[in-house]
Amino acid sequence: MIKVVLIGTGNVANQLFQAWRTVQEVDLIQVVGRSEEKLQTFAPFTETGQVHQINREADIYILAISDDSVQEVAAQLNIKDKLLLHTAGNLSLDVFDSSQRCGVFYPLQTFSSSRQANFREIPICIESRDKDDLEQIRTLGHTLSGKVVEISSEQRQQLHLAAVFANNFTNHLLKISQELLVENGLDIELLRPLIRETTAKLEQLSPVDAQTGPARRADYGTMDKHLDLLKNELHKDIYRLISKSIQTNYGNKL
Repeated sequence: MIKVVLIGTGNVANQLFQAWRTVQEVDLIQVVGRSEEKLQTFAPFTETGQVHQINREADIYILAISDDSVQEVAAQLNIKDKLLLHTAGNLSLDVFDSSQRCGVFYPLQTFSSSRQANFREIPICIESRDKDDLEQIRTLGHTLSGKVVEISSEQRQQLHLAAVFANNFTNHLLKISQELLVENGLDIELLRPLIRETTAKLEQLSPVDAQTGPARRADYGTMDKHLDLLKNELHKDIYRLISKSIQTNYGNKL
């Protein structure tokens, strides 16, 4: 059994905790955090505490905290003989001291507190300086997911960037879509079948082949009408820039 201490009380820590609670191969012996209020969520199920109260009997310590805090908290822990992992997509191993047993345990998914993630379908990207430590991380990954992938820090940073385009930017565009509907007395439910189909067809088609719309067709009349309808100048800029990117990709020009 792998003994694990989770450091963090946010979405990633919560999702990992809930997933590992039902896994026999993992013993979550402690959750560490700064907020006593947030720690109360975990207290009925395991030991909780502050950084200075950390249980030093674990095999693996997982820093599921903000990117900006990883280096500072890792130094505070001062755990050299145990494996210390971060869960960040954009951080290399350089945030750890060179003498630290360390690695990466990066689940490639968006996490929200209102939804429980299905880790069996989530790729877990791993990395370590040491071959034996890497195998220990791989074993831990397979307790949750069937897809555990070793990638370098450089590859993971590019993957994280791609994920921002695929998820965060897409979600923001949907937020703009919702605003446009609400402003005109329309319901977001009207778009849901379209959103589902957009996602579903990417199971069979590449994004290049799946692209449709006025920019793809070079339908200038429709694009001009859309720009006239938009009142927010920032939204106009977004529309123009994305349309230009689409047309550049398909060999057309605005």
